[in-house]
Amino acid sequence: MIKTLGVMLDCSRNAVMSVDAVKKYASIIKKMGYNTLMLYTEDTYEVDGNPFFGHQRGKYSKSELKEIDTYCISIGIELIPCIQTLAHLNCMFKWFDEYDDIRDCDDILLAGDDRVYALIESMISSLSSCFKSRKIHIGMDEAYNVGLGKYRKKHGVRERFDIINEHLHKVCEICEKYGFKPMIWSDMFCKLAAGTDDYYKEVDTEDIRAKANLPENISLVYWDYYSKDYNHYVNMININKAFGREVYFAGGAWTWRGFAPDNKFSIETTAPAVKACIDCGIENIFFTVWGDDGSECSYFSVLPSLLFAAEAARGNTDVEDIKIKFKSITGCDFDSFMMLDLMDMPGGKHNGNPSKYIFYNDLFSGILDYCCSQTDNSYYQNLSQKLKSAEGTGEFAYIFEAMSALADVLAIKSDLGLRIRREYKNNNKDGLKAAVIDCDKICEKIRRFYSCFKILWFKENKPYGFDIQDIRIGGLIFRIESCKERLNEYLSGNIKSIPELEEPILECNTFKTWGRIVSPNVISHIV
Repeated sequence: MIKTLGVMLDCSRNAVMSVDAVKKYASIIKKMGYNTLMLYTEDTYEVDGNPFFGHQRGKYSKSELKEIDTYCISIGIELIPCIQTLAHLNCMFKWFDEYDDIRDCDDILLAGDDRVYALIESMISSLSSCFKSRKIHIGMDEAYNVGLGKYRKKHGVRERFDIINEHLHKVCEICEKYGFKPMIWSDMFCKLAAGTDDYYKEVDTEDIRAKANLPENISLVYWDYYSKDYNHYVNMININKAFGREVYFAGGAWTWRGFAPDNKFSIETTAPAVKACIDCGIENIFFTVWGDDGSECSYFSVLPSLLFAAEAARGNTDVEDIKIKFKSITGCDFDSFMMLDLMDMPGGKHNGNPSKYIFYNDLFSGILDYCCSQTDNSYYQNLSQKLKSAEGTGEFAYIFEAMSALADVLAIKSDLGLRIRREYKNNNKDGLKAAVIDCDKICEKIRRFYSCFKILWFKENKPYGFDIQDIRIGGLIFRIESCKERLNEYLSGNIKSIPELEEPILECNTFKTWGRIVSPNVISHIV
């Protein structure tokens, strides 16, 4: 029997969902059968005595958290704080003078330092006054280099598991002081206890039991968003159970590749995951909605995935029945929402996040030209019309308008870099003149998309974080205009060559985040 069925909203990757939008989300998932909502806030919540914590990041004030908590309680939703108490604090460390002394390395706190525990107590004390729930997620994932910076200089070389476990015990003591029962992401503990860098491989659970001296009041959250294999989930659940603590499962409703969701893949991974949880006696399940690399995707776009997950937890995987329920709950058409996935499926199959990398791929350096195709033009042209005329979008029509406008950009831009390079190499001046005209067309279409995307953002989020979208999209327009100017200079004979177009395009599979897409050159180095 599932006791906890929840959704976790990422409010740390630039988009901090507005109070009204959180309430709206809570009301929708309640109708779907959820009883829990988590707000993932790395530094986007008010902490007493720490004015720089979340400064200019849109952090929730204590009064805002209390307002959300009161509303959630009124509709039968438990609101749980979800924070970080070890790593994932890179934005906090931007305030160098304020926090660098308590940084081990990277985005990781300096374990064992009294000043760190004073900060963590301030975090937990502040949250304690805002939430009625006595559950708290304290993070501690992906701290790969823990103990390798200031910690090593101060304490010498130590086993990373011991460092993290000692830190965990101290944080759990603070949680207990304020009546909280904490939970953590389990990846670091499983990896370090089993002596493996691969969280998902089969390991000897006896190795874990030998180190399983975790605090008694801790719960482990096994997160996994990738597999369609039932047996994989069973194996991983058993690995997590080896610690002898309560285990939660966290699946994924995919919103973190770029502008578009991936409901199809979310559903395909959710079905075996939920079945494995039920068969293995896991009573607490939630689904994460992440915003990696700028929170470009609307969190409302994965409502089909979330309804499927809730129904699967009740034993129902009949998609036709779920479609009917989706209509009754949201007033919208399930299949229309599923069309949003198509933004990343040119050629009929999923290929990462082409709606993002085509959009930002540079016309001259063309790092990802090898992923682009001339056939994508007609695909996105047709998709733009489909999204524009989609029925049953209801109050979420603004999402479809934005995605239609984006597809309209991609209908020209998908092969423009390829054409420019080809015509340049062939010394086809007429072809380059046509490309110059398309540069103007694209900039006009990008401005149209920007207007729609801005509406989407401000409907769902606080204004903070949109400055990054201004910089990215504005920079894209400016860069296209710069490329156009240089093409015109080449065509007029003012310059004899365009060196970037003479470089070969090399295939290299990489994470297609904004910084990697736009340029191979240095963008920033913060911590």
